[in-house]
Amino acid sequence: MNENLKYWIALSMVEGVGYVSAKKLLAEFESPESLFKASKSELGRIKRVFERGAESIIEAISSFSDWILVEEEIRGIEKRGFQILTLSDPAYPEGLFNIYNPPLILYVKGELLPQDSLSVAIVGSRIPDRYGRTVTQRLSGELAARGITIVSGMARGVDSIAQQEALERGGRTIAVLGSGLDVIYPPENDKLYDKISQNGAVISEFSLGTGPLGQNFPQRNRVISGLALGVIVVQASQKSGSLITASFALDQNKEVFAVPGEAGKKLSFGPNWLIKKGAKLVEKAEDVFTELGIAMGESTDVPFDRQSVLDSLTKNERTVYSVFKTDALHVDEIIKLTDMEPSNVLSVLLSLELNGFVVQLQGKYFQLSM
Repeated sequence: MNENLKYWIALSMVEGVGYVSAKKLLAEFESPESLFKASKSELGRIKRVFERGAESIIEAISSFSDWILVEEEIRGIEKRGFQILTLSDPAYPEGLFNIYNPPLILYVKGELLPQDSLSVAIVGSRIPDRYGRTVTQRLSGELAARGITIVSGMARGVDSIAQQEALERGGRTIAVLGSGLDVIYPPENDKLYDKISQNGAVISEFSLGTGPLGQNFPQRNRVISGLALGVIVVQASQKSGSLITASFALDQNKEVFAVPGEAGKKLSFGPNWLIKKGAKLVEKAEDVFTELGIAMGESTDVPFDRQSVLDSLTKNERTVYSVFKTDALHVDEIIKLTDMEPSNVLSVLLSLELNGFVVQLQGKYFQLSM
C-alpha cells in the first residue's frame, strides 16, 4: 500500500475538514502523514491557524479510525487502473492548485499533460437547440484543432457535444465528473468516457462509488473553471449550472466568454446576461485566442477541398452550395442567388444539412460547415 496516498485519502475522509481547512493544516504539518501521526498535544498547534472549530478538528483527526475503508479505496483504485493526484504531486494541474479551494486529491482515468494548461471550458444547456449545437461544435472544433484542450462536465447537451467534437478534430479534452470515477453519468456516455480517457482524461474528486448527487455538481463546476484559462457559456437558462461555473471562473480570476443568443429566448438568458455583466462576447475561436493573449496554433484539420465536395453533389445541390462563400446567408438571399423555386431550395438545403455540408443558424440563416 502507498503510505503517502493512504494518509491523503484519510484526510479527505475526515469529517469537518474541507479544502480550505486542509490547506491550513498542511501548512502547519507539511504532510497528511505527519498530521495523523502527531499526538493530540502536538495537534494543539492547529489552534493558531483556526479562529474557531479547532477543537472539533483536533478530535476528528486524533480519533480517525476508518483505515479499513481507506485500504478498500486504494484497492479499488489499483484494480481499475486509476491514478491519484494529490496537492503535493508535481503533476497536479497548476491552474487548479492556485484556486482558493482546490480538491485534496484527484482521481484520474487517462493522463493529464503539461499542454493541458492551455485549456478552455465549454459549458451550456443540457437541451440546446440547433443553434446551440452548431455553435458548440464550431467553437470546440476550432479550438481543439489549434491545440486548446477542451474542459467540460460530460453532461448531456453542450458538454458532450463540445467534448465529442474536440475528439473528432484530433484534440484533447478533460471531463470532470460529479460522481465517483467508477460511476459514469449520464450512463449513455460510456463510450464517450472511454474515448476521453484515451485522448485526455476523465477526473473526479469524489471517492469511488459516489453517485451523481445534486450537491456534487456545483462542487464539480469549480474544478471545471479551475482547470481552464476561461469558460465559454453557449446556452443557459436563468437557473443553469453553467452560470454557477461562470461565477466560479470570475472568483478564480478566469476569463468568462458568452455566445450571444436571440433576445427573449429562455436559452439566451444566461449568455446575454453575462455579456451585460461584462463577459466577453464570443462568436469564433479567434475571439478566444485574442482575449487570452495567446497565438493561434496551426490547425490539425485536413485542408478543405471545396472542389471534391462539389464533385460529390447533384446538379441542384451544386447550384445552392456554390453561392456560399464565408458569410452566412438568409434563405431568401439563397433563393434569389440561385433563381430556383423556394421549395426546391429548401429541399436542397435540408439535404446539404443532413450530409454535413451546411449548418442552419437562427433566423433561417445558413452557412458552410467547413
